[in-house]
Amino acid sequence: MSDLILFNANVITMDPAFPKAQLVAVKNGKIQNVARNDNFKKLKNPNTKVIDCRGKTVLPGFIDTHIHFHGFAERLVTLNLSPRNHIQSISDIRDRIGQLSKDLPPGTWIRGGGYNEFYLTEKRHPTRWDLDMAASVHPIKLTHRSGRAHVLNSLALKLVNIKKETADPKEGLIDRDLETGEPTGLLFGMSDYLAKAIPPIENDQIERGINLASDELCSLGITSIHDASPRNNSNRWEKFQRWKGGGLLKSRVSVALGIEGYEEYKKEPFSTQINETELKIRGVKIILHETTGRLTPNQEELNEVVLNIHRDGLQVILHAIEEKTIEAACKVIKFALRKFPKSDHRHRIEHCSVCTPSLAKRIASLGIMVVTQPNFIYYNGDRYLMTVPKPNLEHLYPIATLIKNGVTVAGSSDRPVVPANPIIGIYSAVSRKTEAGDVVLPGERIVPMDALKMYTEDAAKAIFEEKAKGSVSPGKLADLVVLSHDPTEIPVDEIKDIEVEMTILGGEVVWDKMVNQ
Repeated sequence: MSDLILFNANVITMDPAFPKAQLVAVKNGKIQNVARNDNFKKLKNPNTKVIDCRGKTVLPGFIDTHIHFHGFAERLVTLNLSPRNHIQSISDIRDRIGQLSKDLPPGTWIRGGGYNEFYLTEKRHPTRWDLDMAASVHPIKLTHRSGRAHVLNSLALKLVNIKKETADPKEGLIDRDLETGEPTGLLFGMSDYLAKAIPPIENDQIERGINLASDELCSLGITSIHDASPRNNSNRWEKFQRWKGGGLLKSRVSVALGIEGYEEYKKEPFSTQINETELKIRGVKIILHETTGRLTPNQEELNEVVLNIHRDGLQVILHAIEEKTIEAACKVIKFALRKFPKSDHRHRIEHCSVCTPSLAKRIASLGIMVVTQPNFIYYNGDRYLMTVPKPNLEHLYPIATLIKNGVTVAGSSDRPVVPANPIIGIYSAVSRKTEAGDVVLPGERIVPMDALKMYTEDAAKAIFEEKAKGSVSPGKLADLVVLSHDPTEIPVDEIKDIEVEMTILGGEVVWDKMVNQ
């Protein structure tokens, strides 16, 4: 008999063998049966919890295959400087900092994130001097919406030992005044440097953020995440164990290690008492970029580290945005496969933002998966239309091209860069519409079922977990989401308004709109 039955449902199973159903029965945290309503009586006993879905749509729980959970949590408990929080100018940023500083002892770090220079009246990044006007006796660090740039005030620059004589680090860039050579406070590609130089956020504050972030994921129907932070190491692994073990973080977690974490892991694999269905190591993240005008790491260095990861049987997760870095990612995977052939490796390119049809063919031929962010079209599309050069705009987030060429594409949010809502990701992939209603490359639209696959079946494949999740099938984990409407049956423009009614994780209700709102 079953512990839980959902019935009177429109179940989209994502399982080709049994695509539609009306009932899902759960036993011991796993899906026991997927059937029609007429099986209800024989599956129910007096102790069975019963949920009448009243015709609403049931799907596998959504999987976000590229998220930065620690940064997400930190963003929720520090200054929110995004346009959505009514930040329209540098003056607004200064006002928010000034208000906060009144309640803090001198010397206390002030952190903020999510500012977007494109939407600021001044159309530029803030500088150290802008921030000094807001607070001069508090060190300040602001993080750009992308997470790849930061702005420090003068006191913060002094505390992290960045001055006029400081040379640019190997992988970063210190912006300087053209006349004096003084640092402006704007730093590119220096996240690792700052993470080591600035005291971490207080533990009770970050744990409050972890709890808020976990609740947000549940409210969005996200039951599994893949954390893709390049700073994931043994210390971060211990934190994830503590957050999961203490019940602060409900969603299932796969953790991609950064290079430093990978080196630690090679010396001594990380252990845990937490079940692998809840927390596991999955892959190694490498950022390919051209912040300094050249490929970093260079192709020779990249070949060496990727070959080692590949030989160790780990998944390679390559952050690559534009054509040159995507080309470098293809080259290095080809190199590793030639040296050490392996089928079904599922190495990944993250973002794959500007990708031509010829590159898409090459990605497919090498068996590389792509993890991309359809949400960016909705949340950033208006900026793309105004600022992205036409040659790049013609191949921007070409999801349909990738799929047509045989690439398996998984969806994600890159939260905190944009909101994590998978419904918006599905809508973006289907409509290619921006928040203002303009269209970015209509030829790259995909059908709703393919968009759903990106956050379920193909997302599960991206983390090697399609046997445990990604479809509503007997024997799989009972991770489910109940939606107000069927994305495959309503007009496209209504998809974005679909609401999550309920989220079920391992057979337990972790979000119920009627209770939580």
